[in-house]
Amino acid sequence: MTENEKDMQTNGQANTGSENEGMPEENISNSSNTNNESDEVSELEKKEKEVSEIRDKYLRLQAEFDNYRKRTAKERIELMQTASKEVIISLLDVLDDTDRAEKQLENTTDVAVVKDGVMLVFNKLRNTLQAKGLKPMESIHTPFDPDLQEAITEIPAPTPELVGKVVDVLQPGYYLSDKLIRHAKVIVGK
Repeated sequence: MTENEKDMQTNGQANTGSENEGMPEENISNSSNTNNESDEVSELEKKEKEVSEIRDKYLRLQAEFDNYRKRTAKERIELMQTASKEVIISLLDVLDDTDRAEKQLENTTDVAVVKDGVMLVFNKLRNTLQAKGLKPMESIHTPFDPDLQEAITEIPAPTPELVGKVVDVLQPGYYLSDKLIRHAKVIVGK
């Protein structure tokens, strides 16, 4: 290869490398603007698709939560109905016993037998309620507690130890599964 050929080759490579040199700058910037615009459009489409997916997930989650809320409310109502049903069923035996006792009261003149029958019915009622979680509150001779007891009146304490304590119980308080369901009505010593 001669030097002329080498110069032509190098000039040719230089010319091909700088083909855009002779082009106006406007054309070069237009092609890059077109690329930037297409990149922005595709990026915008991606973002819109992402927003659409997030919105869809949000709507599904909201619908799931609404269904959960409705289902739990329905289950709560059913649970309360079935809980009272169990108590009523367990008390039906006591009701049957009171009906039998009532019939016996009409025919019997022996007071001791009637008294024993009534006591059996009362004991059965107490045992049934205790089996369902009912527990009476122990109040007599305990310090007065306004969270658990309601003071009906105050009387002079019979002994100095009973000052500020419950002297008498007019109506007992009850717990159901260790939760207070009725305050005791008491008389407090002063």
